[in-house]
Amino acid sequence: MLPITEQENPNTAKIDQASTLDALRLINDEDKLVAAAVEKVLPEVAKAVDEIVARLQNGGRLFYVGTGTSGRLGVLDASEIPPTYGVSYDLVQGIIAGGYDALYKATEASEDNREQGIENLKARGVNEKDAVIGIAASGRTPYTIGAVEYARSIGAFTACIVCNPESAITTAADVAIVPVVGPEAITGSTRMKAGTAQKLVLNMLSTAAMIRLGYVKGNRMTNMKPANEKLKERSVRILMAETHLEESAAEKLMNEAGGDLRVAIVMHAAKIDSASARESLERNEWVVERAVANSN
Repeated sequence: MLPITEQENPNTAKIDQASTLDALRLINDEDKLVAAAVEKVLPEVAKAVDEIVARLQNGGRLFYVGTGTSGRLGVLDASEIPPTYGVSYDLVQGIIAGGYDALYKATEASEDNREQGIENLKARGVNEKDAVIGIAASGRTPYTIGAVEYARSIGAFTACIVCNPESAITTAADVAIVPVVGPEAITGSTRMKAGTAQKLVLNMLSTAAMIRLGYVKGNRMTNMKPANEKLKERSVRILMAETHLEESAAEKLMNEAGGDLRVAIVMHAAKIDSASARESLERNEWVVERAVANSN
């Protein structure tokens, strides 16, 4: 029997004959199923988050591994964590079959190379302290399965995000996250519902992990890096909300902090200078609340 992600969808059997608006409605109706499918696997997502956090707190790293759309989604999520939460680019890494060229052009043959998945993990120095998440819509991709099995064999925590129940990768990983979104609107086009489900789960894994690590205060990204004008303006707004300062005073404080939102918040909350705030943050793994509490 074909995997569910490869089966034909009876709801969209005549999508080629539909008007543009009706075709969009058919696609939208299918997309509505995704959030419900993800909701059903939240317990598994929570298990994975707790395991990831334990590794990151113990000096480990988080790796996403995948091919095609799945690999691109992993690289995307990994690339967005450092500017959003102020962490090292080494902390969360994306590995895609075919290398970074595969981000903008198809390299389908690389999906079948099981050994290459293993070699790519070895090249990054993956070890027992790390967490490795295999992303595969079908759950049968040799490259990704090989990587996950290797990671598990050396003691790393492993999980998978897959949209086919009882697929091969679900037995390879410690925790299987399986949002079953059903057949795609266009048969086998797993960049659609399956890709959306994977993106939702990746958002949850990385965001919840960063919250647990202390890089969010309330629901504010207190550790973000203000790397452009939009982010500088957002940093000032966050600082105003955290400190209740007027805009001009918040901008002045940001300047004194060298443009670092984390330093500015600690300076204000602990009533210390920029150098002392930075030193406290470094001692406390750049967690703002801990840096404030341990500033003396």
